[in-house]
Amino acid sequence: ANGYYWSRWAKCIHSSHDLSDMVYIDNYIFNKDVFIQFNSTVGEFVGYTELGVHNARLFNNNPGQLQGERAELERVCKSRGEIYQSAIIDKS
Repeated sequence: ANGYYWSRWAKCIHSSHDLSDMVYIDNYIFNKDVFIQFNSTVGEFVGYTELGVHNARLFNNNPGQLQGERAELERVCKSRGEIYQSAIIDKS
């Protein structure tokens, strides 16, 4: 495909049964390289390229956007993690 490739991948990662170590990661990808990432452990956006650093600074200075990303850990990850965990336990 000629042109540019942009995507955004969000994921929840955990290894314990009680979900206490869960981490939410939101990657912004351009041409298959992550240029900005939000990691709930860090609590803010991190830029990995010149454009990413610039945009991460803008995102981090926007309280609404930053608060929305931080809330995704509870809203998406932990709520779904509890559902998935109970489904696994019910099968045991």
